[in-house]
Amino acid sequence: MRTVGGITAGLLTRGVLTVAGLAAVLAASAAAYTVVKPAGAAYLAFLGVQSLLRSRQGRTGAATPGSAAKGRPWRTGFVSNVFNPKIAVFYTGLLPTLAPPGMSPHTGMALLVLLHAVLTLAWLGGYVLLLARARAFFERPAVRRAMDRATGVVLIGFGVKAAATQP
Repeated sequence: MRTVGGITAGLLTRGVLTVAGLAAVLAASAAAYTVVKPAGAAYLAFLGVQSLLRSRQGRTGAATPGSAAKGRPWRTGFVSNVFNPKIAVFYTGLLPTLAPPGMSPHTGMALLVLLHAVLTLAWLGGYVLLLARARAFFERPAVRRAMDRATGVVLIGFGVKAAATQP
């Protein structure tokens, strides 16, 4: 649930930047885009490599008592979402077209960002609660290693695709 909180905080951060117009500046500035895009791609690849290494070392990836206290799940959710280029494109490209016509653009966008954050919180929170019921299965070392390997490969692939995509 801490990761869900970080993801939601990342959405709200992106939303505030979008409503304030900074995301539009980022989208229009080739220099800013060339800095943020590789940073996001590198972070995805880093998470993928981390997942692959965890699967090779035989660690289960389950939270240890100290890891939650350090805020790592929240930070991982937050950083991965703030650097997610799809969220920037979604907020700058699609949300303005969905803003209610009777409202000011800033108010309409803010409302849509809040709605997106609430829906994300509900969806991912429900997903976490559902998976918590299946925890015994997912904590099996063989299942955990397979999930870490698959996740690692997918994240590295996303990182490579993000790095190779032209603006």
